[in-house]
Amino acid sequence: MRTPRRRTTLIAATTVALLATGTLTAVAAHAATGCAVSYTVGGQWQGGFTGNVTVTNLGDPLSSWSLRWSYSAGQTVSDAWNATVTQSGSTVTATNVGYNGSVPTSGSVSFGFNGTWNNSSNPAPTSFTLNGVTCTGSTAPTGAPTTPPSTTPPPTTPPPTTPPQTGLVGWATQNGGTTGGGNAGATTVSTASALTSALNATGAAVIRVSGTINCSGMLRVRSNKTILGNAGATIVGCGFNISGDRNVIIRNLTFRDWNDDAVNVQESATNIWIDHNTFSNGYDGTVDIKRGSDFVTVSWNRVYNHDKTMLLGHSDDNGSQDIGHLRVTYHHNWYDGSRQRNPRVRFGNPVHVYNNYYYNNAGYGVASTMSAGVLVEGNYFENVKDTYHLGEADSGPGSLVARNNHFVNSPAGQTGGSVAGIPYPYTLDSASSVKSVVTAGAGAGRISV
Repeated sequence: MRTPRRRTTLIAATTVALLATGTLTAVAAHAATGCAVSYTVGGQWQGGFTGNVTVTNLGDPLSSWSLRWSYSAGQTVSDAWNATVTQSGSTVTATNVGYNGSVPTSGSVSFGFNGTWNNSSNPAPTSFTLNGVTCTGSTAPTGAPTTPPSTTPPPTTPPPTTPPQTGLVGWATQNGGTTGGGNAGATTVSTASALTSALNATGAAVIRVSGTINCSGMLRVRSNKTILGNAGATIVGCGFNISGDRNVIIRNLTFRDWNDDAVNVQESATNIWIDHNTFSNGYDGTVDIKRGSDFVTVSWNRVYNHDKTMLLGHSDDNGSQDIGHLRVTYHHNWYDGSRQRNPRVRFGNPVHVYNNYYYNNAGYGVASTMSAGVLVEGNYFENVKDTYHLGEADSGPGSLVARNNHFVNSPAGQTGGSVAGIPYPYTLDSASSVKSVVTAGAGAGRISV
C-alpha cells in the first residue's frame, strides 16, 4: 500500500533414510543397482505437516521416475512442489515434472509437499518403490509436535549433492503453522470478478488462477486461502491485500504492472507464505509487510525490472504496533537488479535473510533500521555496491549480524549489534552455490502445484 516517501507451528523435525541394495529399473536405464530415499518431516503442527523427499540414484542414469509409498495412519498429501503427486486411498504416487526427470548415476532429485495428519500419530512410510521396484529399509516413526527450543544453533552446510529444501521453512511454520486452504476443493478462476469473489469469500478455499487476469487496485484476501497459479498464470495491474487475516499461501503467480503493491500484508496479519512468484514493473512494493503483521515466509521469488522491493515496517512512528512482531524469513529469493529494499527492515527481530541471490542491485541489498535485528546469512552478492547497512534515510540504525556470505565484485557491508536466536530448523546451502541454486529454482513456473 502507498506510504510516506521516507519509508524507503510448532515444529518437529525427523529424518528417515531408506537404503536399498536391490535392483532399480527405469525407463531408458539398464542394470541399475540400487537407490536411496530420504523422507523428512520438516515441520508439523495441528492438522498439517510438511514432507520432503530426496531420491538418490545409485544405478544407471534415469530419464524419468515415479516414486510410490503408502501411509498407515490416514495421512493425506495436499499440494506438492518439484513433482506431481496424487493419492488413492493410502497410496501416494509422485512423478517427475518436466525439468527434473533425468537423474544421473549418483545424482539426486528432491521434492516436497504439504499434508495432513491426525495430530497424534504421523509414522513415516515403511517402504518405497521407484519405477515399480521396491527400495526398502528400516524407518523410525515421526513423533507428535513438540515445542521448539527458544534458539537454534547455526546449521551446518550440507554436502554439495544435497538439493535445496523448497517446502515451507521459516517463520510461517510457527504460531500453529501455515496451511492455507488445506484440503478444500479447488476453484479455478480466469476473470477479475471471479478472482475478487473467491479471494474475499469466507471459509477455507484453494483458488487456482488460470491465464492472464487484468485488474486494478488491491483485492482483499481473507483467511485460510491457498492461491495457486496454473502454468503461465499472470496478474496484471492489481495486487493482493491481506489485512488482519491469517493463514494464507500465495504460490506460482506472475505479478506485473501493479498500481499499488503486488502483495500487501498488514494490520496484524499472521501466518503468510509467499513462494515461487515472479514480480516486475510495479508501482510500489512487491511484498510489503507492516502494521504488526507476523510469522511470514517469503521464499523462492524473483524480482526484476523493479525499484522498491520488500519493505518490512512502514513507518518510524509505528513502534508501538510493530515491536515484538514483524518476524519474517526471506530465503532463496532472486533480487535480479531490483534497486533497493531487499528487504528494508524496521523493528522486527529476528528477521532472517538467508540463501538469497543479489545481482546488480544499484541501490542497496539489506537495511536494518529502527532497532530491528536482521541475520544476513549464506547469501550470494554479485555486482552490489552496497550489500547491507545500518540505518536508512531518516531511520536510525538497527542491528545486523552477517555470516557465511559470498561476494563477487561486492564489498562486505556494515554490521553491528546482536540479533535474537532463530527458533526454527533450516538447512543452509553453501553460499557459493546459491547463485546456481536460486537462478534454477526461483520464480513462477519452477514448481508443479
